Amino acid sequence: MIPTIAEAGRLIAARKLSPVELVGACLARMERLDGTLHAFIRPDPEGAMAAAKAAEARIMRDGVRGPLDGIPIAHKDIYCTAGVPTTAHSKVLQGHVPARDAVVVQKWAAAGVVSLGKLATHEFAFGGPSFDLPWPPARNPWNPEHFTAGSSSGTGAAVASGMILGGTGSDTGGSIRGPAALCGIAGIKPTYGRASRRDVLPLAQSLDHTGPMAWTVEDCSLLLQAMAGFDALDPASADVAVPDYAASLGAGVKGKVIGLARHMHERDNPVSAATLKGIEDAAALWRSMGAEVREVVLPSLEEFNACGWVILLAEAFAVHEAWMREKPQDYGLYMRQRLMLGAALSAADYMQAQKRRAELVARSLAAMQGVDFLLTASAPGEAPKIDAVPQWGFLGAPGFTMAFNVLGWPAISVCAGFGEGGLPVSLQLVAKPWQEPALFAAAHAYEQATEWRKRRPAMTEETA
Repeated sequence: MIPTIAEAGRLIAARKLSPVELVGACLARMERLDGTLHAFIRPDPEGAMAAAKAAEARIMRDGVRGPLDGIPIAHKDIYCTAGVPTTAHSKVLQGHVPARDAVVVQKWAAAGVVSLGKLATHEFAFGGPSFDLPWPPARNPWNPEHFTAGSSSGTGAAVASGMILGGTGSDTGGSIRGPAALCGIAGIKPTYGRASRRDVLPLAQSLDHTGPMAWTVEDCSLLLQAMAGFDALDPASADVAVPDYAASLGAGVKGKVIGLARHMHERDNPVSAATLKGIEDAAALWRSMGAEVREVVLPSLEEFNACGWVILLAEAFAVHEAWMREKPQDYGLYMRQRLMLGAALSAADYMQAQKRRAELVARSLAAMQGVDFLLTASAPGEAPKIDAVPQWGFLGAPGFTMAFNVLGWPAISVCAGFGEGGLPVSLQLVAKPWQEPALFAAAHAYEQATEWRKRRPAMTEETA
């Protein structure tokens, strides 16, 4: 059986589980599965085992540093790692070796995690799934013919398959919650400014978030605890005290008000029958736990997506303009052509989008008066086949995640069951800024009352 971070942490603290054995099991699973899944672009089995042995010796001598000590994780390949190539899954940065770790990498290392390597991503967290890059795209462990979503594709695949127990993601328009949804795991985009982005390769500065992905909500709370906090050198970072997330997990939802945003998943972008059932069943479950569920209406997904994509494309082109002029041929087709859309936008377009963004924030806050959480979908249904993902899909039906990057509010995706094809479906729960403790409590209560965390992809069974 593949343990959760919380389970493994308790066993390691009690000296009933060896970090060396745990890391060894993950590496064995990686060796067996990753030739199919391509979740890693830079595995580091030797470094991982050396770190696990060092952690075990330290723990035996001094005890554990905390619940993450000795836990096997990996980092999305936009998180800079000192002395280890960080390429953003792109030919543009092949050979790029950072001199220092990203702040989040430093914080997790201080908590005692063991890194198994660097994970696949869509190119620069945007251009994918692309088949013309130096490494293949990650595939979904529930069915490798299917998509993981992106851009934190490798993290989603590696966590769902048990190759790691948790990992870093980034979220500019849904890049944590999308792979969490399609890979059937938990992933949280915290409040904008909650966790440092320093030395994480940027995509769109006013939308970028860092956050964790893991098998359970509880595990995400432990990972976010170790990455959250003020960073004076990240211009977006907020100097807001970090609460004890794990301490809030048992708070439940009694007395809370959950706003059911039916228009988003029934009219703005109608979801599959299984996804709709998952959302409705969750609303009924929370109601049975003492929450009030009422319908709320926010601005439409189309409004959020039009605003968000103009901002993202303009800011992404600003990041990549010099490279696009010097070596456009080094980008994959998807990334190159998407960046060209940003080049076509004017300063007036960008400023109008930012003006509209402020209006959307005001309208959304008004709609959420007296409401603690917003409930909707995080993806329309099961994962499509990876070779059927349209290059310009983000310009089609409006997605469910961009809205909360525009707002900067915390949002979590959790598994809500399985569809007709046997792949996961999901729901998204959203709170107002800095309300991660209540968000974790509600999502954890849902997970504890359902059976979804007991089911892993069939391909993991041999070594589970």
